[in-house]
Amino acid sequence: MSTVPTIIPRLSRLLATCLLLSLTGCPHGEAIAAQQITAKTAPVIKPETIAGLRAFFQTLDYAWMSLDSDIPPLILEQIPEDINSSVNIRTKKKTFFMALLPMALLANQEISQERQEIQQILARHQARAKEAGDPERIHIIAKRYGLRGRPLTDHRARRQLLHRIDTIPPALVLAQAANESAWGTSRFAQMGNNLFGEWTFKPGTGLVPAGRPAGEIYEVRVFASIYQSIRSYMNNLNRNGAYRKFRGIRAELRKMGKPVTGAALSKGLINYSQRGEEYIEEITAMIRQNNLEQVNLAKLLSLIHI
Repeated sequence: MSTVPTIIPRLSRLLATCLLLSLTGCPHGEAIAAQQITAKTAPVIKPETIAGLRAFFQTLDYAWMSLDSDIPPLILEQIPEDINSSVNIRTKKKTFFMALLPMALLANQEISQERQEIQQILARHQARAKEAGDPERIHIIAKRYGLRGRPLTDHRARRQLLHRIDTIPPALVLAQAANESAWGTSRFAQMGNNLFGEWTFKPGTGLVPAGRPAGEIYEVRVFASIYQSIRSYMNNLNRNGAYRKFRGIRAELRKMGKPVTGAALSKGLINYSQRGEEYIEEITAMIRQNNLEQVNLAKLLSLIHI
């Protein structure tokens, strides 16, 4: 059986060509075009084994020890089932982090683009040069971030919206994913691509947790891909009222011009788990022990050459 992961057919012809050339080692000197990669156009991979996933990383010269280089954009459809049995603990951790990092960066790229779009709309409105679709577009984005006010006419709603549309340090994303999903081995990670334990209250749409109390209807959400789980988790932190402290810490760090780190923001997760302070200590320890703050400086490969 081949160790090269399956590539999901939704790739455009351009991206398929790009991927083919990357797999065959086409040097940059032979590039004939360049294409910017986003979450909507990134290659989607479905590795059957951890060995296949690591082989794919090797074709892209993607290594944990070279995170200062551009990170190849990719979407992982699911965590291979053998992650807990085929490799040692050190290799498992690095592979897990490397698999998630491109998606964390892609999700942050989406958020940054939304923030920039909102700022442009607000600037046009202030300059009395608004475009026809601006009100509808800002309404769509505001709704996704749980904001009920009118940012175009209410300065408080405007400030609150920009307060919510902000990136999450990849270090925190990776640490929480590892903690909540037991390094991708949990039932919910394997069967539902749910890395962060998010719930749904629509019966029949998710996975029923073992030991759920009688009378409860909540289920654990099911996602089509790992990326969807990451994007939903980020949106949850950015809109849910339980994480106002989280957003407040981030805003204050921005205001003071200080780095927004995973360890700093973890202090705003007191409501994420019933374990409270103990949970925060676990997340900060995981960030420290795995030296995860370094990934906050990682950058996506913005142009891929073909």
